[in-house]
Amino acid sequence: MREIVVISGKGGAGKTSIAGAFAHLAEDTVLCDLDVDAPDLHLLLDPRHRVEHEFRSGNEAVIDPEMCIGCGQCAELCRFDAIAGPDDANPDSAYSVLPFRCEGCKVCVALCPAQAIAFPERHCGEWYVSDTRFGTMVHAQLFPGEENSGRLVTLLKREARAIAEERGLGLVLSDGAPGIGCPVISSLAGTDLAVLITEPTPSGMHDLMRVAELCEGFRTRVAVIINKWDINPTQADAIEAYCSGKGYPVVCRLPHDRAVTDAMVNRQVVTEYDRGQLSDTLKTAWTAILARLEAG
Repeated sequence: MREIVVISGKGGAGKTSIAGAFAHLAEDTVLCDLDVDAPDLHLLLDPRHRVEHEFRSGNEAVIDPEMCIGCGQCAELCRFDAIAGPDDANPDSAYSVLPFRCEGCKVCVALCPAQAIAFPERHCGEWYVSDTRFGTMVHAQLFPGEENSGRLVTLLKREARAIAEERGLGLVLSDGAPGIGCPVISSLAGTDLAVLITEPTPSGMHDLMRVAELCEGFRTRVAVIINKWDINPTQADAIEAYCSGKGYPVVCRLPHDRAVTDAMVNRQVVTEYDRGQLSDTLKTAWTAILARLEAG
C-alpha cells in the first residue's frame, strides 16, 4: 500500500482542486483530507458521513463552582490570565476558567487548596469516515482556535491506512495542509510521494523551496506541478530550472482556466466538469505521478 499527499508551500495555490481531480482519476484508493484546520475537499466530494467521532486532545482546567472557596489563588498563579474572578454583579459567584486562554499547564489544578479544579480532556473537533462518489474518505474538522492538528493528522492517516489494508486497496491519496507547520510535517510521515503545487511568482518559488526542503528532511520523493503557469511564463521557467537542478520532476504545467472555478461552483472536480485540454493534462500528470511512485 502506497501513500501520496498533495501539498503546497502556501494556501490558494490550487492544491485541493488538483487533489480532487486526482481523487476522480485514482483507482483502488482511500481518500484523506489532512488539512484539518481548514478542510475544503468535502465541498467538491460531498461526503456522506458513515462514522463520526469526537477528537479529544490536550486538557483544560474547569473550576467546580460548588467546591470553589473563592481564595483567588488560581488567578494569582495563572501566567496566561485564564482565570476570571467573581462576577461584579454577583460577588458570591465562583472563579471560572476562560477556555480560549487556558494553555492546559495544570498549575491551578495542582495548587488549588480546595481541589476544586478538574482537568478533563479538551474536545477539539470531529473526525469522520464517509462515502463519496470516488470512494471512502477520512476527514476531520478542528474547532476554531484549537491545537493538536498534527496529532489529528496522524490519527486520520492511521485510520485511512487501516481501511486500505482491510479492503486490499493499494493507495491512500491525501489532500495535505499548506505551509510547513505541524499538520504538514505529520502528513509526510510514512508518505511515499509528495506532489508539490506551486504558482509562477517569487513567493511561489520561495514557498516551493521551503516545502521541498522539508520533504528532503523526511526523505520523501517529490513531483511538482506549476499551476497557472501562463500568468508569468518567465517565472514558470525559473521554477522549472530550479526543479531540474534539484532533480524534482515537473509533471505538468497547468494553465489559468476558468473551468476550475466553474467546476467548484457546480461542486464537481475539474476532470468531471471539463472534458478538454485541461483534463487531458491532469490525466497525463496523474499517469506520470503513478510512474514516479512505482519507480521506487
